[in-house]
Amino acid sequence: MKFGGTSVGDATRIRKVIEIIREAAREGDVVVVVSAMSGVTNRLIEAASQAEAGNRDAVDAIFQELRDRHSAAVSALIHSVEMRSRISRELRLVFEEGERLCQGTTLLRELTVRAQDSISSLGERLSAPLVAAALADCRVRSEAVEATQVVVTDDCHGSADPLTGPTRERCESRLRPILQRGAIPVVTGFIGATEKGVLTTLGRGGSDYSATILGAALDADEVTIWTDVDGLMTADPRLVLGATTIPEISYREAAELAHFGAKVLHPKTLRAVTQCGIPLWIRNTFFPERPGTRVTPAGSSADQAVKGLTAITDVTLITVDGPGIVGIPDVLGRTFAATAAARGNVLLISQSSSQNDICLVVPSSGAERTAEALRREFARHLAHEKMDHITLDPSVAIVTVVGKNMRGSGTVGRTFTALSRENVNLIAIAQGSSECNLSLIVKQQEVKTALHAIHQEFQLGVLDSRPLPVRSVDLGAANWHYDSGQQTASAD
Repeated sequence: MKFGGTSVGDATRIRKVIEIIREAAREGDVVVVVSAMSGVTNRLIEAASQAEAGNRDAVDAIFQELRDRHSAAVSALIHSVEMRSRISRELRLVFEEGERLCQGTTLLRELTVRAQDSISSLGERLSAPLVAAALADCRVRSEAVEATQVVVTDDCHGSADPLTGPTRERCESRLRPILQRGAIPVVTGFIGATEKGVLTTLGRGGSDYSATILGAALDADEVTIWTDVDGLMTADPRLVLGATTIPEISYREAAELAHFGAKVLHPKTLRAVTQCGIPLWIRNTFFPERPGTRVTPAGSSADQAVKGLTAITDVTLITVDGPGIVGIPDVLGRTFAATAAARGNVLLISQSSSQNDICLVVPSSGAERTAEALRREFARHLAHEKMDHITLDPSVAIVTVVGKNMRGSGTVGRTFTALSRENVNLIAIAQGSSECNLSLIVKQQEVKTALHAIHQEFQLGVLDSRPLPVRSVDLGAANWHYDSGQQTASAD
């Protein structure tokens, strides 16, 4: 059971987590994975950046703020004077380690990848002992465990991947005995260590990944991600009125939703459980009575091709086109090679059969770097051309339709018809051979209209009988209140 940052954000929320864990522990063995308190990792990363810039006062202020926040939680949760003293001492040692790391960064004026991993991991290393102590204070046997002792990874700092064999061995030797004693291991999410013991992190949001890594290593019956939403939704309820929770979905469909913008799941989360068929639940810590979303190998048997919609807006369309491109040897392969060399993360690609027009969609943060790499790659061939054949358009967004076995179900035709009715202009399209996704490039200002039109066309929500919103109204300007339990929405 993994609990996210909002779930352990303060003493009141941690008490809710304790209730959920106690209830689950009555039915079987439980391993708990925790994130840092909400916002803590961002503050630690800011502290690291301030240290690199030499701003020691700013670093001290951030650490004092975090000390006060954790101290308040300890005081509210731990009633035993002896236990409160012990946990306060443990947290003080973690803070002191973080301050030393920042002092070293300030002296060198350089933030190494190893130091950044160590500093950004402090939030989980503070959270796990706190939750374990809160459990113990409620007479639930527990033990805090640092994931550096159980999750073995490669040495790719900032985005490490687990080594399955060594991780399984460590879990059996470290976590299994705790379970056999009738206690609950409370493990730090987000982090691991190389075989030499050097701390690594799994990437932002990696606590979900930690939970599935441990679940697979221990052959768990199931893994539950406890978060602040009811599960995977048919669409973002902030953009589509009537979006509802998806009761059951396949690994592949869930992975597509995660990749194309659904924030509930870290894109790597499903890797570990997919190999062993362990079901994954996504449930709401604040409304544990709601069933959430169940992710399984095959998904739902219901005959519904489309399961959900996603949108990514912070992207840029890079187009390699024009007559000057025609005839350049291996233009597609060289495009990919140049993009990879620039570490461009290609979210979508679409091309004409003549290769006269190649479209790449990348995150906006790396768009200029990717475009420059492409211009350098084709500079010799395009030197005599008067026009720029490599252009950027940051005003676009990706809308993705996700489902199972969409090919042959009429999904593409119905999607185009729905968008045509609302005069949404398609800039480019791409459909995966997996039959699980259809991705569309539209203008950012047409994202809400596109999502609502497709959502209504496939009757994905309970409120879809209402007319589409007037296109001239900016729904984002309203303060929408959405109740996923009652499936209602209202606006100030």
